[in-house]
Amino acid sequence: MPRSEHPTDTTSLVPIPTRFFVSSGRAINKTSELNAFDLALLKAGIGEQNLVSVSSVLPDGIRQVDRHVLPMGAITHCVLARHQGGEGEVISAGIAYGFRTDGHGGYVAEGHIHGTQKALKEFLRWRMQEIAHFRGVELRKIFYRTEELSIPMDHYGVCIAACVFLR
Repeated sequence: MPRSEHPTDTTSLVPIPTRFFVSSGRAINKTSELNAFDLALLKAGIGEQNLVSVSSVLPDGIRQVDRHVLPMGAITHCVLARHQGGEGEVISAGIAYGFRTDGHGGYVAEGHIHGTQKALKEFLRWRMQEIAHFRGVELRKIFYRTEELSIPMDHYGVCIAACVFLR
């Protein structure tokens, strides 16, 4: 079929999320960063899912809901911020999200730093402003979900934050 004859309505071909929730977690572990990451995912309520990283667009009509319990093994699309570190470090990871003033969806920015939540929020605010500027749109209020962790000696640590998409 020639390209011009393909249907233009892609809603039946591509899953579009209608809801999302935001979650976060942090954890330390003496054995490894991987174990700390696994524990942080469990604390965030997304440790029993198969996570698929997606970019950062909130579609038209999407609405935020409370955190859901998801089925074990579910393919779960999310915007995920993650940072890991070692003893004596202060790390932060988080997301910012906001909706366009024209009512056409919104955006999510993820970030992580060696430093505090306060510094991370400043970075995320700047990223959201850049996203809006590149698109020539304005955003309503920007919301944040961040985690900060001061990692004790002889430990590994991980912070995560996620925007999890649901159908």
